[in-house]
Order: sequence, then C-alpha cells, then structure tokens
Amino acid sequence: MRQQPPLSRLLASAALLALLAAGLGGCQTVSDVTGSLKSRAEPPPPATPQRAADVYGERYRANPKDAVAAVAYGQALRNNGQREQAVAVLEQATLANPGNKTVLAAYGRALADNGNFKLAFDVLSRAHSPDNPDWRLLSVQGTALDQMGRHDEARRYYESALKIVPGEPSVLSNLGLSYMLTRELPKAEEVLRQAYGSQQADARVRQNLALVVGLQGRFSEAEQIARADLPPDEAAANVAYLKEMIQGQSQGRGKAKSRPGAPVAALSQPEE
Repeated sequence: MRQQPPLSRLLASAALLALLAAGLGGCQTVSDVTGSLKSRAEPPPPATPQRAADVYGERYRANPKDAVAAVAYGQALRNNGQREQAVAVLEQATLANPGNKTVLAAYGRALADNGNFKLAFDVLSRAHSPDNPDWRLLSVQGTALDQMGRHDEARRYYESALKIVPGEPSVLSNLGLSYMLTRELPKAEEVLRQAYGSQQADARVRQNLALVVGLQGRFSEAEQIARADLPPDEAAANVAYLKEMIQGQSQGRGKAKSRPGAPVAALSQPEE
C-alpha cells in the first residue's frame, strides 16, 4: 500500500480534492463539537486513541444508556479512525437519550466526519436553537453545507458564528476554505490571514493558509508558513507535492487526478 504524503495526514477534509476536481483557475475535517457533559469528574484521558477507545468502550458497554459514556466513546472511536462505529454508537445514544443536545451534537459531528452531510446538518439543527445558538455547531453546520456545495448558505452560518465569537480562528479558517472551494483564492487568503493573526490560531489554520498561498503559485511563501509546524524537509516535500499537483492539473488534469493521496484542507470543528 502506497504511503500517503505528510500533508494529507495534517490536512484531513475533502475540500481541496473537490477544488481540484472542479479544476483550479479554469484549467479539499476535525477538533470537534461535542458540548459540555461534565456531570462528574473525569481522570486524564488515555495516552493513545486506541487505549481511549478501549477504556471508554468498557464504560459504554457497562451502561449503554449513559450519555456521558456514549459521547466519550464516540469521540474516542472517531479519534481512532473508526468513524462508522462512532456513528452507530452515537445513533443508539440519541435513541436512549432523546432530546439530549450534547448527544445530538456529538452524533451530528460523527455523521459529518463520516460524510453524511445532509443528515449531519439536520441533526445539528436539533442540537441548538435560534434563540440559544452554539457558535461551534453553527461552524460545523457551515462545513456540512460547504461539502454539499451550498457555499452561500455555509457562509451565512460562519458569519452567524462570528457574531457570537468575533475573530474566532477556527470559524475564520472554515470561512476561508469556503472561498477556496469557489476558487476565490485572494478572498480565501484574506480571511485565513485574519485567522493566522490570532494568538489562538493552531496548526490547521497555518497549514490552510499555506495551502491557499501555494494554490496561488507562491510556493516559497507557502513553505515558510508550513515550517511553523513541520520539519523543513517535510514542509518542502508538501509544497513540492502541491506544486506537482497544480502543474498536473494545468497540463490536462490526468496526472493529478489519477494520483492517490491528494493533500486536502483541514476543516476546523472546535470541541470546547
């Protein structure tokens, strides 16, 4: 099995893939949205995703109707890459805990992770209300809409979230990627630079900015941004791979389309 390049491990949504499929210049998650279910003190989380899945799985199986255990287990499964199983666990949790908004939020996020964007959007709509909106859920709903190609609607959700938390880098990052998907790259860069300027900006924001800068052909600048979170050789390899993909697109798309492991953009779905 061919090993994926480092960028595809860091940048984990379908955003740039969709952009490249559409053809750049005429020629694609994370982070979470589960609410606060802290009715009891929790010990430090297990050290590895697999260990977390084992520990929280035992708690869940001891009482499948326990909302706290179900949400923790669903999160652990998602972190371990077991997305379909996370959806199944959290679907059962919603049946056992009808109306529990935290469980609905976790279920909706798991659905979005698994590519069930329409259902994810609908479930997340039940996890909060217009009179008491949750900016985290608004942002995730925006990402679901973007994945369905409903970009104008998605941006309204991001803007609503930003009214609650002005300057929040995770929301700005998603908004920037939304513009990237419609090939409005200067606008995408403008928004991502706002996110990049925040002290709360994380690696996803920086790598998304590097991606958008690279998509505009400024590869040296993109590499410099990527080096904030990557070893120099890995940053260089990522940018070289992106350059190769873009050149392949401009020369007829066939080469870039056929190559697996395309680098993709990281949607931000904050957990806390």
